[in-house]
Amino acid sequence: MSAQRPKAKYKRILLKLSGEAFMGDQNYGLDPKVLQRIAKEIHEIVELGVELALVIGGGNIFRGISGAASGMDRASADYMGMLATVMNSLALQDQLERAGTYTRVMSALRMDAIAEPYIRRRAMRHLEKGRVVIFAAGTGNPYFTTDTTASLRAMEIEADAVFKATRVDGVYDKDPLKYKNAVKYDKLSYIEVLQKGLQVMDATAISLCMDHSLPIVVFGMTQPGNIKRAIFGEHIGTLVCDDTKVVAKKTQK
Repeated sequence: MSAQRPKAKYKRILLKLSGEAFMGDQNYGLDPKVLQRIAKEIHEIVELGVELALVIGGGNIFRGISGAASGMDRASADYMGMLATVMNSLALQDQLERAGTYTRVMSALRMDAIAEPYIRRRAMRHLEKGRVVIFAAGTGNPYFTTDTTASLRAMEIEADAVFKATRVDGVYDKDPLKYKNAVKYDKLSYIEVLQKGLQVMDATAISLCMDHSLPIVVFGMTQPGNIKRAIFGEHIGTLVCDDTKVVAKKTQK
């Protein structure tokens, strides 16, 4: 008799990846080895029957806010950032399909030669058929971040949670890459995140999740297997939820 497959805690998730995660040890661009590792992990998750959608940032290629800070028109800079997310989406799609995972890139900006237009019902149908859906080009509007896109798309596809994979292993009271005495939070409420100004997601994204009681799981992407651990409910990183009785629980680094 074959062993029973473990049951995932989350059936459908929205995974938010930063563009910087694709750089590896480089200062810019894409590291093929990192893409291959991420694609392999995603393939294993889909094989377990989990429905997975992704939103990818573009900071490894171009960041709209940085462009605006250097004097560029903010709307133009944001559109350039949206195009950077499309490039990252196509790169990950290529690696996913090499790994044997059926994938669809859906863009908020029309570019029919390389991606499907974003249509909510079509996206949900793809997920039901076991395809990974990558949402590219943000919301299609300037002044909105990919964090906000992740929260918005997660609600539209009726995801069980938003997973945010970062370079550090959770949410800290200050940047752990700069401060050795940084303290990690195990669990936070949405209000605490907003009141403390913690760098989980931007305020718009947090507010959207709070209004719809959508949990956010923040964890480190550098350790292989973390996505699967989070999906099966293993306590890693930081959980942001709507429990108003939550008192920020810290863990000394």
